[in-house]
Amino acid sequence: MKLAKKMQDALNEQIKHELYSAYLYLSMSHYCESHNLPGTAKWLRMQWSEEQSHAMRLMDYVSRRGGQVALAAIEKPPAEFGTLLNLFEQVLKHEESISAKIHKLYEAAAAARDHAMTTELQWFLSEQVEEEQNAGQVVDTLKLIGDNRPGLFMLDRQLGERQE
Repeated sequence: MKLAKKMQDALNEQIKHELYSAYLYLSMSHYCESHNLPGTAKWLRMQWSEEQSHAMRLMDYVSRRGGQVALAAIEKPPAEFGTLLNLFEQVLKHEESISAKIHKLYEAAAAARDHAMTTELQWFLSEQVEEEQNAGQVVDTLKLIGDNRPGLFMLDRQLGERQE
């Protein structure tokens, strides 16, 4: 079944959001690198890579369904993020906004009775649960650490141990 134009347009919009997410995490990664937080920078670069793969997954899906991918301009991300806690609060807020967009996309697919699309989007819904959980755990840890410099050092090392 060919992808309806309305669903194609909605997926193209989500592709833009996923690519912006990648762009945002790349900016955050370089911010952390410049603040001597190499482990956090690595963690964020891995997020950058994940977000790119999310966009590619959606692009491949649009193509498989006979649709046309139309890439849109991506907004410039911020370059300053404040403290590490502020940065990860922004990560969590961003992931929550992406979750809301995917829920809205899923609801539109369900209303259009596009069962193939709802099935594809179920993977993204599960992925967002994981994304929010991971960001939330770092926020909670940073709140516990407070201004404890050795604690920040240990967290940075722990984040740098992330594997793909």
